[in-house]
Formats: sequence, C-alpha cells, structure tokens
Amino acid sequence: MLQMAGRMSVLGTETAFEVLARANALAAQGRSIVNLGIGQPDFPTPEHIVEAGRKALADGHHGYTAANGIPQLRTAVAADLYRRHRVEVSPDRVLVVPGGKVTMFFAILMLGEPGVEILYPNPGFPIYESVIRFSGATAVPIPLYEGAGFSFSAAEVLDKITPRTRLIIINSPANPTGGVVPRAELDRLVAGLEHHPQVAVLSDEIYGEILYDGAEHVSLLRYPSIRDRVILLDGWSKTYAMTGWRMGYGVWPQALFAAAERLAINCHSCVNAAAQFAGLAALTGPREPVERMVRAFAERREFIVEALNGLPGIRCARPGGAFYTFPNITGTGLDSRSLQNRLLEEAGVATISGTSFGAFGEGYLRFSYANSREAIEDAIGRMRRLLGNLPIAAAARAAS
Repeated sequence: MLQMAGRMSVLGTETAFEVLARANALAAQGRSIVNLGIGQPDFPTPEHIVEAGRKALADGHHGYTAANGIPQLRTAVAADLYRRHRVEVSPDRVLVVPGGKVTMFFAILMLGEPGVEILYPNPGFPIYESVIRFSGATAVPIPLYEGAGFSFSAAEVLDKITPRTRLIIINSPANPTGGVVPRAELDRLVAGLEHHPQVAVLSDEIYGEILYDGAEHVSLLRYPSIRDRVILLDGWSKTYAMTGWRMGYGVWPQALFAAAERLAINCHSCVNAAAQFAGLAALTGPREPVERMVRAFAERREFIVEALNGLPGIRCARPGGAFYTFPNITGTGLDSRSLQNRLLEEAGVATISGTSFGAFGEGYLRFSYANSREAIEDAIGRMRRLLGNLPIAAAARAAS
C-alpha cells in the first residue's frame, strides 16, 4: 500500500473549486445553474493583452526565461508600483510567479515550521490556513468583524504576537468579505510592529485596484519602518481579468529574495514566456479596460447589496473593495453550509459557505458579483423563492 507523508493529511482545499465542480455536474445533467461562487471576472482579457501574448508566440518566445521573470516585465512592475503607491522598488526584488498563490505558498513554507506561529485573517482566503498547517506552523486566526467593516483591530493583532510569531498575513481589499483596512488601523499596526523586528508581513494586495466610494488602498510597502520585512503579493488575475494566464508576482525583502528565487527554480523553473509579454502589455497599456470593469463591478455591488438586504433572514454590509459580498444569513435559521447546499441543489444558485473561509465565517455566505447583472437578478429571484418557503419566513408572515 502506498503511504503518503503525514503532512498531507492537514492540507486543505479551496471550496470554491469544489462548488464549481458540483455546479458544472448539475449543469451537465440539464439543470439551470447561476454561479455566484467562483471569484473570477466575467470580462474577457483585454484584446491588447491577448494580442501581446499572441505576438510573443509568433516572435518565437518559446523557451525558458530567467527564473525571476523577463527584465522588462520586472521593470514594469516596479514602475506600476511607483505609479500607484509612490514607492521605489528595485526590479531585482520582483519575482514573477505563476499566480498569486505561489507567493503565499513560498512565504509560508519559507517561514513556517513546527514551533512557529503565523497569524492570518479569518474569515480569509482558505489557502492561508491550509498552507500554514501544511508547513507545520501553528495557525493563529485574526478575527474580522462585520461591525468593523470586516477589518481587524490592530491592538488585537499586536496582542496575539508572541516570541514564536514569525509571519502575519494581511489581505486588503479582502477575499471573502470585500473589507478594506483603514489607513489609521494600518498606522497603528505598523507602529506596534516596530517593537517586533522578528515578524515578517505578507501583504496580499491582489484586489488593490478594485475599490469603491473613494476607498483608499494603502500598500504596506509605503511604511519605511517595516519595508525590509514586507512581502508584497500582487498580480494580474483580478485587475486585468487574467485568471487563466496564471500570472502573479511577489516583491521580496532583500534578505529573503534569494531563497524565494531558489524555491522558484526548484518548483516551476520560470513562468510561461508568452504570458509574461502579455503581462507587460497589461501594465504598460491603456487603463480604460480596467476602469470600465471596476465601474461595472461598482454598479453590480449596489444592486446585489440592496437585493440581498431585501431577502428574508439576510442582512448585507456594503463591501469597500474586491467583488464579493459577505451577507449575514443567521436570520434564515440555517447554518452556512446547509444554506449553501440548499441554494445549489434546490435553487440552482452556486455560493460559498462562510465556513469555507474559516471558523469565523459561520453565519455568512460569500457571493461573487463578478457575473452579469442579469445573472445576479436571476439568482436573487431564485433565492427569494427558496427563502420564502423556510419555516422562519413562514413564521414572520404569520406574525405580521
């Protein structure tokens, strides 16, 4: 009998892909499914980016590149970070990788081991906790609260730091909540971290250009006092509708870069050459496709928040960024996983249980509004019919 390493038993998964598989299976059976589960823009990759990838192939870019990425792409990343944050970053600290997950995987494996503690947001992207446990480190949750706009308390985070803490993971704008951490809270966090020089920070900023209502994205690279221990995670998937191109990057502290590059060489050698030229076109090309997509997300956000708040047993806060709502469903009388399953199996609406993002996600569902207005309207109508038949809704009607 084959025997795997014991650590494989603690490796988790990303439920969004499991729900997607089930939704696709139901659709293959002839069922009508509206998918508000997967976090993927429904917009095509802008044509000038596709053309750059096509041209790279035609021009013969078929071989290996440097492990850290082609020089012109790393230079463009540095220029883009300066445009957005007015922070000077050396292209030599940029590591281009096949998707945003790779940066978090490398960072957690590099710093996590038995006896170490890593703090992570909860509810948060499920791969954080999964890989922390896989590394052998202890996963310490940073609770995110609905009443605080799904931000964290800097004082609470700092209070969780012990001599065993080696890494803190921050995600703003956040998946699954859409929460945006205010500058004042980041200021307080950074001021406290100045007293903990052994702690690195992985700042997941993959949704940093998808913001609403004038919300400000404050990169942790802006703080000189901790810049030498910030690992920035960013990429092309969300901003440029390039999920399938598998393009991400990390900006690493000088002290960690060589180790990160060595992991890349051991893991994937380099990123697809043609995709890198497409990424270059994304960063240096017109901004209008990105702005148009964000405007569409903003309009959908207004609609879905209002519509969800009109459903029995549900209340929904307005997200400040990304393209997710994280409504509170405790008023339905069902737990998160039960409602997720009933919505999919009975109403044909794919959503993600809040518990897929950690224990603090109980009582919530994640909805992605990276789908058309028509699809969202259809989903809301299906939900209204299902929720209207729940016992709690019937009781409310009788009381009125």
